[in-house]
Amino acid sequence: MRKSPSPLSLVLLGLGVFLLVLAPMLVWYVKPRAAVNPVDIDVTAVYEGTGDYFDVEETETLTDRRITVTQRVRGDVADSERSGRAVWDIVTTVDTDGSLPAADPHDALDFATARWVTDRSSNRPVHCCEERPYHEGEAYLKFPFDVQKRPYRWWDSTLGATVTLEYQGKQKVRGYEGYVFEGTVPPTRVGMRQVPGVLVGRERAGQVFAEEWYANHGIRLVVDQPTGRVLFARLGPRQTLRAPGAKEDAVVLLDVEKLTHTPATQEFAVDRAREDSARLRAVGTTVPLAATAGGLLLAAAGSALLVRGRPRES
Repeated sequence: MRKSPSPLSLVLLGLGVFLLVLAPMLVWYVKPRAAVNPVDIDVTAVYEGTGDYFDVEETETLTDRRITVTQRVRGDVADSERSGRAVWDIVTTVDTDGSLPAADPHDALDFATARWVTDRSSNRPVHCCEERPYHEGEAYLKFPFDVQKRPYRWWDSTLGATVTLEYQGKQKVRGYEGYVFEGTVPPTRVGMRQVPGVLVGRERAGQVFAEEWYANHGIRLVVDQPTGRVLFARLGPRQTLRAPGAKEDAVVLLDVEKLTHTPATQEFAVDRAREDSARLRAVGTTVPLAATAGGLLLAAAGSALLVRGRPRES
């Protein structure tokens, strides 16, 4: 009597081999294509703090006032699909209680727009698609995927340059743990602005080109390790004017020592990070491990049955 393979052994062996092939495909092929910046993003982050700002109508700096910064990020799906990049348009407004709620963002204390274009996988800047302003660095609205415990170059749009943020350990935000990065910006001249001379201590001059200076008391970001999403942000912007060539500030335009994500912004960021991290973990770790274990068991069972076979007449 000769033995022939049973149908069950072939089925088990085939399923086992399939699962063993599936596991590395999920890790090396599917996960890298899942870990990409979205093109259809529509997210609003709100910061609040107490500080000083220059009131144009009062022509003086008002102190201890509530400051609200709203940053809305929307993806340009059409341009993203054409270019193969993540093209995001950003509108940032700085408001006081007097300009909130604002029907028109142009009524805010300050208003700025930008277009951020990145490689969807690496998060690196890509200089195309009407990007404005030109920017560099590794992170701005988010960090790259798979964040490491090392310094990162964070783009500061007010400074117009990158700031090195150092890894400082871990911190939980609403019960969810992330990596902490911190840095500061020393007083730096960032531009010129034409103003009445009297404003900067040059009473005899009509109009002068005052120097714009910027500093940051401290940048503290808590970042989700798998996705690079910012879970919590605290900034300390200080913007001032100096007379040409002066060593001291003459006017404070904005000074907020701690400008922090609101609880609602933190909650939204944590919820999204949980969902996205779980999805990446599933395709990169959980399912591949289960597929490998199941594939080995099924392949072993199928091989055993195949070796034993079933008798058949010669």
